[in-house]
Amino acid sequence: MKKYIPNALTLANLFCGSVAVFFAVNNNFVLAALFVFLGIFFDFFDGFFARKFNVQGELGLQLDSLADMVTSGLVPGLIMFKLLGLTGSNWGEGHENGFVDALFEISGSGFLPFFGLAITLASAYRLAKFNIDTEQQTFFKGLPTPANTLLIVSLPLIMEFQNNDLINEIISNKWFLIILTAVSCYILNANTRLFALKFKNYGFKENAIRYIFIILCVVLLVVLQFAAIPVIILLYIIMSVIDNLTSK
Repeated sequence: MKKYIPNALTLANLFCGSVAVFFAVNNNFVLAALFVFLGIFFDFFDGFFARKFNVQGELGLQLDSLADMVTSGLVPGLIMFKLLGLTGSNWGEGHENGFVDALFEISGSGFLPFFGLAITLASAYRLAKFNIDTEQQTFFKGLPTPANTLLIVSLPLIMEFQNNDLINEIISNKWFLIILTAVSCYILNANTRLFALKFKNYGFKENAIRYIFIILCVVLLVVLQFAAIPVIILLYIIMSVIDNLTSK
């Protein structure tokens, strides 16, 4: 019975991701984010229980990546697509034919929103590399897709709940979103080593960076709420780089 638990959690992740796609397409970013959070929760614990019950296998690895492709690949691409569409860009205007008219009908802003789907492509590439890389057992190369998804999903939540005009203006700026999309695609597939939140034991000395990171995350979430998520992702990268330098 135990051997089925990890795969059941992975399928729960896939279900949540599929529901999140539905809400994202219908511009309900809050519910889309809720199901993304649930999906990432299941994604974390499927690996945890696979290691705990010693039932890791090729099927689970492939199934996990397929689920992540939806929850942490397709959904952030769709949300960026929608955010870029809301900027009201006029890129692609001036053409009068059925194909371009159809693009405007789909995106609301011509060609630009489709650039957001680059995140989906970069996520697929990152997941494929992860599946064939035997080194990423205790660390990651590049930002994990769930972390990148939290970054993208946090943007509409910040606009919805933080009620800060300056932040809202930045997030709704098309150039900010374009640059963030490009950075997101790059950092997903960068060769930078980032520590993983995987505990072989719970001793502080061996896991100091993980405990410090978790404590800082809690403090930031309490103080900044949803605005803490981009800060946490940046902190994660900075702490990983410092850890790499000190370990050398």
